Amino acid sequence: MASATGDNLRLSPLDALHRAAGAKMAPFGGWDMPLEYSGAVAEHQACRDEAAAFDVSHLGTVELPAGDDTVELVRSTLTNDITRISPGRAQYTHLLDEHGGVVDDIIIWWLPSGQMHVMPNASNTSRVIEVIGGIDITESRAVIAVQGPAVKDRLGARWPAIADVGRFRVHACDLDGTQCHVAGTGYTGGPGVEIAVPADAAPAIWASILDCGVTPAGLAARDTLRLEAGLPLHGNEIGPDITPLQAGLGWVVAMDTPFIGREAIMAESADGPHRVLHGLDTTQRRPIRHGYEILHNGVVIAQVTSGNYVASLGRAVGMALLPAGLAVGATVDVRVRGTDVPATVVDLPFTT
Repeated sequence: MASATGDNLRLSPLDALHRAAGAKMAPFGGWDMPLEYSGAVAEHQACRDEAAAFDVSHLGTVELPAGDDTVELVRSTLTNDITRISPGRAQYTHLLDEHGGVVDDIIIWWLPSGQMHVMPNASNTSRVIEVIGGIDITESRAVIAVQGPAVKDRLGARWPAIADVGRFRVHACDLDGTQCHVAGTGYTGGPGVEIAVPADAAPAIWASILDCGVTPAGLAARDTLRLEAGLPLHGNEIGPDITPLQAGLGWVVAMDTPFIGREAIMAESADGPHRVLHGLDTTQRRPIRHGYEILHNGVVIAQVTSGNYVASLGRAVGMALLPAGLAVGATVDVRVRGTDVPATVVDLPFTT
């Protein structure tokens, strides 16, 4: 699919609805996606206080067949142990290279049918298929993330089956006569669900979700929400030059499974990572941004990996991979356009 502007960006099945609603669109991972509707600050707060809907159809979906061979393939390739769960569950995992770097972070939906839907980041679907095979079904569906504390009440009033979907569970649900998969997953650090909808039915389902009193939101708010929750972004806090242990995600690595990159991760685990992901907390509103230099005792020690002003916190915060010996509570300086701004090294997340 290509956009009407001829720039070869792929379009979501919900694209026409976003444009009709006046959403500000922007390129993301090869797709033209809604950046914001009413504004990122208002949309962020709507998600934290009530319920917000995000079009995340840019995520890939690779379908693997049911069966023991698929289970063994996933277990011998990806970092988490798929045998810890069963059909009807979801799992967060990583695909590494042989050096232990994160090629991609992935959510697996193990459907009640036994099939697996492997969901990579927007630009990494082909790379994942090169390793694990499967069928790319991304264009056959839309994925709608509905996040916030009021989600189960609001959607459950229309579709009672959604109220029964627990965290990291996957259900097959009938939504107004359309067969969908609903998972208790998301990327905002709060409660909610993600709904995989056949592409042709997606506009009607999206409209029904908004009719339930859910605020439409864009990727700008999704980014500040995941920053506030201390969740990593591929290409920022994780990537080919960053290992799960450096990103504080050792829990996603099952050392007793034969995943790709295991030897490198075991060696790093034995020695301890030389850098560790932490939060940077400031007392100011002026954003700290990706790439800004971080200084300790006047010496540059790292760069900000992600940062922004977060309205619900009332200040600017960020994340960075800092030297392992730098303790939580230490003060560093972030160089913001020639001015050194003090920041405190903190544990993540910024909110619980």
